[in-house]
Amino acid sequence: MHAKSTPIPVFRALQKIGRDLRDARKRRRIPMELAAARAGISRTTLSKIEKGDEGVAVGAYVRVMFIMGMVQRFAELADMKFDQIGLELESEKLPKRIRIGKGK
Repeated sequence: MHAKSTPIPVFRALQKIGRDLRDARKRRRIPMELAAARAGISRTTLSKIEKGDEGVAVGAYVRVMFIMGMVQRFAELADMKFDQIGLELESEKLPKRIRIGKGK
């Protein structure tokens, strides 16, 4: 962890993603070498991903998710339906009442 730059929640989230991907690989009985080859990354990079290394490109994480059949979950990460704060802010801007204009 880069103590000065990485917020603890980010660090923990990356560690969890790494553990989850490692566990998914193991449940599928896929050796590291084969998983890395299928994802088009090195075994070292896969090891870093499974440890939650923040220095690994997000594309490498997504490739590993793809070979595990989990890529759709990545595609939905920032989906508007999960953006509770954004939805609340948007609903605050809705008009109190809607009037029918004259001549319509």
